[in-house]
Amino acid sequence: MPTAAAAKSKSNGKPGPKHNIDAMREAFYERISKRDMAPLWKVMSSVVTKEPVTRCAPHVWHYDDVKALVMESGGLISAEEALRRVLILENPAMRGESKATNTLFAGIQMILPGEVAPAHRHVSSAIRFVLDGEGAYTAVEGEKSFMSPGDFVITANWAPHDHGNPSKKPMLWLDVLDFPAVNFFEASFADYFDDKNKMQNTTRGDGDSLAFYGSGVLPDGAPTTLNRSPVINYTYARTRPILDRLKKAGEIDKSHGARVHYVNPVNGGPVLPTMGASLALFPKGFKGEKYRATDGTIFVCTEGGGTTTVEGKVLEWGVNDVFVVPPWKRYSHQTNKESVLFSISDRPAQEALGIWRGQRNAS
Repeated sequence: MPTAAAAKSKSNGKPGPKHNIDAMREAFYERISKRDMAPLWKVMSSVVTKEPVTRCAPHVWHYDDVKALVMESGGLISAEEALRRVLILENPAMRGESKATNTLFAGIQMILPGEVAPAHRHVSSAIRFVLDGEGAYTAVEGEKSFMSPGDFVITANWAPHDHGNPSKKPMLWLDVLDFPAVNFFEASFADYFDDKNKMQNTTRGDGDSLAFYGSGVLPDGAPTTLNRSPVINYTYARTRPILDRLKKAGEIDKSHGARVHYVNPVNGGPVLPTMGASLALFPKGFKGEKYRATDGTIFVCTEGGGTTTVEGKVLEWGVNDVFVVPPWKRYSHQTNKESVLFSISDRPAQEALGIWRGQRNAS
């Protein structure tokens, strides 16, 4: 087989006709392909990109539309049959992949009066952000926590959990899980127990974990190196007034408003090693400066209303609407009334890997 050097020598050291070199290269690529190999130089620009490249698209799911469809599903399948009655919020650019962003799943779950969603556990971490209803509970690691709108509930990796609704009204919440990231590592495990109707034996009362770990004290012998929060429910009633205090003190970020981060009270780290969450208040008439970061972010409006402009696309949102901002896309928030946004992303995982970046005043 002639070589590139041979092609040069036949013409006094000058390269031979280009079609000869191209043919030699293609023959080489074909031969190495038969050995399950490929040339990096042909794909370098697509695998080592100059800036982040995302398939995720900015999108908003309006709650009025979503709620009607979730309620309709209640007449089609029970919580026991479904294990979890959830309608997936699929990013329109990744249909069929059960993803809101490339690393996060999002869906709206409903539990009807008298229902129990049976106990199970899985490697994927999960959060619940309560949208609608009152009096239903989630039981996590032996604590039964009753939920209200705006509550932020954590289910850590491999923590047993079940849900029940002894109230007279349906309860709906946003689920966000990291299983797209877990499945990328091909590390998923789940345990659905033998009895589908099994509920946990709860040994702790509602709010015990917050009292034990989030009050400036720790029980004797409590671990101080947990990589996730021991608190089950960060209640809206407790967190929301802090935003008013920040606003009154003038602590308003030009891009993110008066914002707090949910943290592990034991060490100040993120609530989960793979997902981090925040709650932010935006004054009436807020016009945010552009910002972008490598973590794709899911937002939920809990109060007020406004718009978020993502690379020229305007997403209009109101109470309980859910929207997503893709990684490394410039965005800015604008409000026509005082508003509150909850947000969650994979920033902790990126920071642990040393790959997270953010940019203010992104132009």
